[in-house]
Amino acid sequence: MSKKARYDLLQSLSDKNKDLMLAAERHIWKNPETGYREWKTHAYLKAEFEKLSYTVTEAGNIPGFFTDVDTGRPGPKLCIFGELDSLIVANHPECDPETGYVHACGHHAQCAALLGIAAVLKEPGALDGLSGSIRLMAVPAEELIEIGYREGLRQAGTIRYYGGKVEFMYRGFLDDVDLAFMVHTTGRLGDATYHVEDGSNGCVAKTIGFQGVSSHAGGAPHKGVNALYMASTAMQTVNSLRETFVDEDHIRFHPIVTRGGGAVNAIPHDVMLESYVRGASMDAIINQNRRINRALAASAAAFGGNVALCDRPGYSPLYNSPEITKLAVDSITEAMGEGVISSGGWSTGCTDMGDISQVMPALHPYCAGAAGTGHGNDYIIADPYTAVVGSCKLQVILLDALLGNEAAEAKQVMATTKVAFPNKADFFKTIDQMFLDKQAVIYGEDGNVSLDIVPDVK
Repeated sequence: MSKKARYDLLQSLSDKNKDLMLAAERHIWKNPETGYREWKTHAYLKAEFEKLSYTVTEAGNIPGFFTDVDTGRPGPKLCIFGELDSLIVANHPECDPETGYVHACGHHAQCAALLGIAAVLKEPGALDGLSGSIRLMAVPAEELIEIGYREGLRQAGTIRYYGGKVEFMYRGFLDDVDLAFMVHTTGRLGDATYHVEDGSNGCVAKTIGFQGVSSHAGGAPHKGVNALYMASTAMQTVNSLRETFVDEDHIRFHPIVTRGGGAVNAIPHDVMLESYVRGASMDAIINQNRRINRALAASAAAFGGNVALCDRPGYSPLYNSPEITKLAVDSITEAMGEGVISSGGWSTGCTDMGDISQVMPALHPYCAGAAGTGHGNDYIIADPYTAVVGSCKLQVILLDALLGNEAAEAKQVMATTKVAFPNKADFFKTIDQMFLDKQAVIYGEDGNVSLDIVPDVK
């Protein structure tokens, strides 16, 4: 069978299972859940996989699972992800009215496509000519939100890392995986249906607690130390650093105030911020985060207060494998024609697919089908067929291109793609250096003030 005939078969098998996929898209859209809370979505997808006669391995105390498809011939293991979690957009017309949860990110369409891939791989002829195995993995917690909640899970020992993929990797669920990809839903891509970027930013996740002294705001403000003024001064100080950020580092710092005071007639003594420091490389993130921490600490010291800095590894920069990118462009062009897939550019958003790309060849392309503003209150899936069935088609064609012909292309990708870390142990050792818990201002008995903003690397 020619490549084109093979790709036509896989597309027809995707279309055969479109009703299953589109039903899943609607069900998950109507039942949104945020990261590490996706138990309803987990249960729904697990049941659907089991209806297809798959045996799933569950993560256990967090949502998510995986299953393996063995071709019966030796070769690499390819992992394909689908993300379970939603966002919080409380003014979205279709959000959960009690929680504000809504899939304004398109992850529900990814899960529906993952189910479609599972169905296609059960069809006669789908595995013909393939070598190795395919791991289908439903992962929690890609959206890096509700940092306080995730830190609570971390303190309780439930998780170590905020992101679902990096947590799954930490738990060993990717120990025998050689390469990976997933497809993210997005809005219009011009004339193209699919797009793959060169990569995207990584980040460190931050909670910033300014600590002052409360007093009567009208009667005795001079007796207080205003934590809200520390926070506002700190944000202005960091804003003054922005012109020194190097353009190609793509640095982003965008704090929100999560607690700003309790009573209007009391000087705020306890003000909390959350933010990320995003950047295009590990070095850029670490270096600029240190400068930002210095600005935060100096602003607290200027008022005679303090600041508790809590930094956690967020997501690593995503470096899409150039070799898988070329294969995706070539195979989709052969299957669907010129102009269907485009490539190039850099995203300043973040994804925990970046952590995967640090240790193995990986790809994170986009599939059209959504409309409105990503993460906004007008986001919808305007073209479910493209967003879900079209995504499934891209993925089954790419997995066939990788694992066909005795997995020759996958083996070539593994031999030539350069990754940042030779093994997962070295990767975790590096990102663990981002953990920071410090009272950043030290007041000496002699009246001197010093700043302590550097992680204690063990």
